[in-house]
Amino acid sequence: MAIRSITNWSDPLFRKTSKSITKFDERLWTLLDDMRDTLERVRGYGCAAVHVGVLKRAVVVLESDGTTELTIELINPEITQTSPETQDVLEGSIAPDSPQGYVVRPKEVTVSALDRQGKPILLTAEGFLAATFCHEIDHLNGILFTDIARPNEKKP
Repeated sequence: MAIRSITNWSDPLFRKTSKSITKFDERLWTLLDDMRDTLERVRGYGCAAVHVGVLKRAVVVLESDGTTELTIELINPEITQTSPETQDVLEGSIAPDSPQGYVVRPKEVTVSALDRQGKPILLTAEGFLAATFCHEIDHLNGILFTDIARPNEKKP
């Protein structure tokens, strides 16, 4: 396990679409573990593989209920359902030089993905966790939150 360098916000890599993962092996597990360690080091909530310079469809999210911390790993995630209710979320990024901005996100999402062993999982999240899933899955598709942030509310 290692701390990896985080891609700068202005790097064109963030505009590329990440490739699906087909091999569930030691190399993938090392990537996931490194993403978690890197995320913990910078005290972030979510990390798409592109944050550490890898164009693979992998996301790691840290969720805490105040007493326990849960690591959520999503391989090849897809949002399969969203609630009609929305929420305004102030978003930023673990990427150096990232701005902040308000984004309208669904209050609840359902995500279909694979776990690190390649087994299907289905997760439903609400509130900030739902927004985090949306944000990180957008990264896998080359979308930055600033692309969809409310106009005139992007903070440098």
